[in-house]
Parts: sequence; structure tokens; C-alpha cells
Amino acid sequence: MALGGNPIFNGKNFRGATQAPPVPQAPYGAPYGQASYGQQPYGQQPYGQQPYGQQPYAQQGWGTQPQSMTDEQLRQMYSQPSAGPADTGRMTFDDVIMKTAACLAAVIAGAAVTLVVAPGLASMLMIVGALGGFVLALVNTFKKQPSPALILAYAALEGLFLGGLTRILDGMFPGVGLQAVVGTLSVFAVTLLLFKSGKVRATPKAMRFFMIAIIGYAVFSLVNMVMMWTGVLQQPFGMRSIEIFGIPLGVFIGLLAIGLAAFSLIMDFTSIEEGVRNGAPQRFSWTAAFGLTVTLVWLYVEIIRLLAILRGDD
Repeated sequence: MALGGNPIFNGKNFRGATQAPPVPQAPYGAPYGQASYGQQPYGQQPYGQQPYGQQPYAQQGWGTQPQSMTDEQLRQMYSQPSAGPADTGRMTFDDVIMKTAACLAAVIAGAAVTLVVAPGLASMLMIVGALGGFVLALVNTFKKQPSPALILAYAALEGLFLGGLTRILDGMFPGVGLQAVVGTLSVFAVTLLLFKSGKVRATPKAMRFFMIAIIGYAVFSLVNMVMMWTGVLQQPFGMRSIEIFGIPLGVFIGLLAIGLAAFSLIMDFTSIEEGVRNGAPQRFSWTAAFGLTVTLVWLYVEIIRLLAILRGDD
């Protein structure tokens, strides 16, 4: 997600490129080459050191080839390729891909647990995963330095939640789990292709609309959850089950949420691209992987819920 847009990336020093220290300037009015007070003038050395251009006794002069290196060794040394981002400890796209794959593997492992255990235990693990994942999401979001252990733990807990949710909805509407997986991968692939083609970008205007829409969606979801927990609404999906012109409100809300999640992926890709271009430290590839995992989990939940609402309306 773009810097300044998603709180996951706020406060993270993605601009990790360092600059050379400034050149010391002579005091105003001093002759060129004269240093500031307490420093030796240019061209003069402190007592006991050799002046510029003169070599101490028994030392080699400028341009003299070291006796320990042959001409062939020198040629090999200067013919070596320059150090790349990975060699200098900077974030690369490969780093982000590998760490995102590790997070998704943790999600799949957590989901596999709740899919194979007894139904009662699966429901308990689903609640543990939902609450624990929410807590670790907040911790990782506001933590200044990324923690690989906490990020992988978050992914595993979200896997427990997704596995339990999939087991419940797939039991009610067989096939929605596989359809949700295919839908999530399809949205991710299409969004990535649109981003790479340059046709979709996280512009400031689009980000303002996104923030307004996401706040409105969060308020709706919170009110809907409270009304379901207090028993005000008895429908399986709360206000989402209310029909407007014969179409459940959840269909419109679900399509909006999927669109917001897709744009959130665009913001993720933008932040990753900026981080690589600005030479962010390699450790922040974990932050990028965490942001992608959060968005993919959100996207999957919205898709499987939309499919369940559509199937329940049949």
C-alpha cells in the first residue's frame, strides 16, 4: 500500500538509501582551502605526518603495484560485476516474493489444521485465530521494525480463522471454498497485470476516495456485527441479508469491498516498487509481505462471503 495510505506502512523508513556526508566548508571570508578553527589548513599536515605527495620511508608511493598482487589478480578484481541490491542489504522484488510465499505457506498450514480436526475443535481454533490474528495485525502494523516471527505467527493464526470459516461455509454451500480460492488468485493476477501495464495507479485522488470508502465500510461492518451479536438481526449475514429490489444488500457491499481490496493491492504494489527504487533496507521486505498477506486475507473473506450470500439467495 502506498506510503501514507495504509497504516501498515506508516512510520516505516522505506527510503533507506544513504547519502554521502557533506563536504566541510571554510568559514566565510577565509581563503579557499583554509579549514575552520581547530583544523589544519588544506595542504598542511599535523606535526609528525608527511606532506601531500611525499611517502614515508619504506612505504610504496601512489600508483605503485602492491607486491602481493599480480597483474592477473588485479584484472580479475576490476572485472568483477558491481554489487547489486541484494549484496548491499537492500530490498529486492525477489525478497518480497520469497517472504510473501513464506507467509502464504503459514496461512495454508494454519487452514489445514482447522480443516482436518474435529468440528468442535475447529470452531474453537477459528475464534482463537480471529482474535489472535487481529491482535498481531495491530502489533505488526504499529511496530517500527518488522519482526519475521510475529508476521509468520499472524499468518498462521489467520490460517486458522480462514480454515474454520471455509469449513463452515463450504458445509452450508458446497464448493464455495474452492471458488473463493480461485477468485482470490484471479483478482490478484488481474490487479498485478493492470499495475504492471501502468493502466492503474494509486493516485492521490484515488487514495482519498479509498480512505473515505474504507472508513464507511468499517463503520457498516462494525454496526452489522454488533446488531448480530445482540440478536437484533437474526439473519446469517445480518444487514447483508436485507434485500433491495430482490437483491441482497450483501451483494452490493461485497462487490464494493472486493473493489477496495483490489485497490489495496495496487497500493501494496506501489509501496513495494517505491521501497525497491529508494533502496529500502532488506528487512522491510517482511513489511511488504505482511501488507500483501493482510490484503489477500481480506480479499478471500469478502469473496467467500459474497459467494455464500449469492448461493443462499438461490
